[in-house]
Amino acid sequence: MRIMIFMCGEGLGHTSRCLALGKELLAAGHEIEFGAYGYSKDLVEKTGYRAQEIPSEIKLVGKAGGLDMAGSIEATLKNAQLLGGPKVLKLIRDFKPDVVVSDSYYLSILAAIVLKIPVYLITNQSNMEEFFKNRGVPIRLLGELTKKFYKEVFEKTDKIIIPDYPLPYTVCRKNLNFAPKLREKLFYSGPLVRKKYEEVDRISLEKPHVVSLIGGLGYREPIFWKMLTTAALDPGINYTLISGPNLDPSKFMEIPKNVQLLRFIEDPFPYIRSSDVVIAPGGHSTIMEALSFGIPILSFPDEGHSEQENNAAVIEEEGYGRMLSYSTPPEVILECIREVLEDQKYRNKVERLQRLAAELDGPKAIRELLEKESGKKVS
Repeated sequence: MRIMIFMCGEGLGHTSRCLALGKELLAAGHEIEFGAYGYSKDLVEKTGYRAQEIPSEIKLVGKAGGLDMAGSIEATLKNAQLLGGPKVLKLIRDFKPDVVVSDSYYLSILAAIVLKIPVYLITNQSNMEEFFKNRGVPIRLLGELTKKFYKEVFEKTDKIIIPDYPLPYTVCRKNLNFAPKLREKLFYSGPLVRKKYEEVDRISLEKPHVVSLIGGLGYREPIFWKMLTTAALDPGINYTLISGPNLDPSKFMEIPKNVQLLRFIEDPFPYIRSSDVVIAPGGHSTIMEALSFGIPILSFPDEGHSEQENNAAVIEEEGYGRMLSYSTPPEVILECIREVLEDQKYRNKVERLQRLAAELDGPKAIRELLEKESGKKVS
């Protein structure tokens, strides 16, 4: 079976999920082509796969921990490529896939619909209009148009894959709001994680150990400063801070002795597996990675980013960790770290999700779904 996988390049979560699926499909003998852009494309290629360059769809900007919606819209329009649609159409025509899989990249869905090719959407959010609430009349109107657009797209896809635990364990459940007639299209695959727990070796980290995965966008930089201050308050807790692709850790001059500061790395899984607590934004993929490895989370969702705030709220409500904010002082961050380290109830909850992730095996579940619906099983 020939399968073309397209991914949104804003944040690396979409890329990580697509790499997990691509790895599974390739191992089963299917022929794969990736479509990506920006540092998403770079990561695909550094992983050892080839990726076709595709036009970007959205660009997120912000400052001081907040998502700037008006600025993001302006940046997206400035970066829009007028010939993006025809380019994606040509890529699909040239590859001649049996199936198109899109992780939140909507140009490829429209192109597949036009070409009458089965198309599967991977998404952890259906209420994108939430971004536009309480942001002024013009942006609110854009939110209504967005809602209508996504409604049409959802109706025309063959399946909507939710890369999360099925209910009642679904972390992204506050971000899902599908019409009743679409529910038969929904497929909860389980976490779509690039590496399985048993495939990752532990590394030697001084205990107890907190790993921070925050650092992808410039406006998350304040969390780096707060974590350095937090670390200095208790030298008995050790930290590894992993920066994102747009943040240079060399600018941080005074580093406490209990902190290891790393430049962006493509493979954070040994650090996740070997940690006692993961600090992350509210992005869905990072949360799935930590939970599928049985590690509790302290989540700092981007302010004004309703999807991340909803994910973090579920983490708090279900006892998988704590929801913090960019305004949380270092003293409170430290107490939350101590609480999660000392209270066994957090570890018990996430270890259950680790077992469930292994049983569900998200990449395998999606592969079997595609094979079943296409009737072209390989191997």
